Amino acid sequence: MQTPERAIPKRRQHNLATDLVTDLSQRILMGSIAPGDKLPSESEIVREYGVSRTVVREAISKLQASGLVETHQGKGTFVLARSQQSGLHLKVETAFSVRHIIELRMGLETQAVALAAQRRTQDQLAKMRMALDDYQDLLAKEDSCVEADRRFHLLIAEATGNPYFVEILQNLGNAVIPRSRIAYSERAGSSLTHHAYLANLEHEAILVAIRRQDPDAARAAMWTHLSNSRERLAPVE
Repeated sequence: MQTPERAIPKRRQHNLATDLVTDLSQRILMGSIAPGDKLPSESEIVREYGVSRTVVREAISKLQASGLVETHQGKGTFVLARSQQSGLHLKVETAFSVRHIIELRMGLETQAVALAAQRRTQDQLAKMRMALDDYQDLLAKEDSCVEADRRFHLLIAEATGNPYFVEILQNLGNAVIPRSRIAYSERAGSSLTHHAYLANLEHEAILVAIRRQDPDAARAAMWTHLSNSRERLAPVE
């Protein structure tokens, strides 16, 4: 009699490893498993995900190759600090460089939001709604909305089911939110509160499209939002 592990076709086993890599990567990139934390043991992952030890070992190997984790013999596998992980390291300080980042995001996030509209779960949708509710509460208090804004965009990336969208936005850091990165001297005279209000109207349109699971409308809403964000910056000569 074959063991359950041998009974799994090779291609299916590979798919299980890919699914496991995707889930663990998202937990790492979204901070559920923090830098320096030890991953659950091989036995714990087997029990939690219902996969074989071979699948777990393949997934851990892929995580190591991607630079997210490091294994220490006899101690376990640990999440690397962000500075140790491979990825983008961008210095974004001026309106000029922020506009370039927005142009990058227009390609990245219009595709991400289309995928999110197709793949999002009810739980992810609820978290997006909570992020925008927090944004509105902070805006009403004239507090910084940057964290809630960034969280909304990261949740969209997470809803794609593709951890690399999350990784790129994580590496961009606060450059994702233009008004958090431009020096005061460059934005003097502009109304950041008014800009934040306009941005959130655009966020709501994005969320409506995601809720309807309409990828074309979601793509258009994200393009409009990022285009408007770019234009709300001071003109660059």
